[in-house]
Amino acid sequence: MHSLDLLSDWPVDRSAAAVVTRDGGTVASRGDLDGIFPLASVTKPLVAYAALIAVEEGAIELDQPAGPEGSTVRHLLAHASGLAFGERTVQTEPERKRIYSSAGFEVLAELVEAETGIEFPEYLRQAVFEPLGMQSSSLPGSAGHGAQSSVADLALFARELLEPVLISHETLAEATSVQFPGLNGLVPGYGMFKPNDWGLGFEIRGEKNPHWTATGNSPRTFGHFGQSGTFIWVDPEISVATVVLTDRAFGDWAKPLWPALGDAIITEFT
Repeated sequence: MHSLDLLSDWPVDRSAAAVVTRDGGTVASRGDLDGIFPLASVTKPLVAYAALIAVEEGAIELDQPAGPEGSTVRHLLAHASGLAFGERTVQTEPERKRIYSSAGFEVLAELVEAETGIEFPEYLRQAVFEPLGMQSSSLPGSAGHGAQSSVADLALFARELLEPVLISHETLAEATSVQFPGLNGLVPGYGMFKPNDWGLGFEIRGEKNPHWTATGNSPRTFGHFGQSGTFIWVDPEISVATVVLTDRAFGDWAKPLWPALGDAIITEFT
């Protein structure tokens, strides 16, 4: 039995998955790899990557003002701006608390659009989707949660996260390192973590427990999950990434199954 065979027992009608390694590319897959799924918050790493490209192009800077007073691009990417989850209400000063904010990513996308003169969905397509060959990916909705894609496309993105070509290794290392260490905050569906480690658009596993990644994943593991039943994680310690898309909203059903799948993948491919 292969690790991805575990998906056959999941309480979902439709699912697709892929395992990607730095050296081998996609080494395992299951389901309709070209089927398009709504990503929910797995949108955020894609939007963050476009913003990092904009930084390297010189269109924006990580430490330029953006969002609420005292906030910067870096704060928005790291959920440290003080903005509320779904609306542009300021709940606290920057760097006081890790407040998970989709609204912050909408503000970020508007900044990239203003500084580049390119509508953000088109910038995302030109900067990320087109060069990686992600032909079925698009952003028809919010920059915080409105993208759609396929496992085939996200496997290409996972490969990029293991061995970047669109940005420098140094920029990716910064994006996947803890920003504003020590901030406490909620991970949706999992509650309060002290600290709640986050990079630039990527959640960092750190010492969080329980967590949606595998129990065997290293603390350096980074990625994101979405309320639509989707996730991507990358473990740089073992050079393995996993993408899973389903048609069932995240809930208690996923909490034991997602880590169990991850542990099976780690056992099989390391």
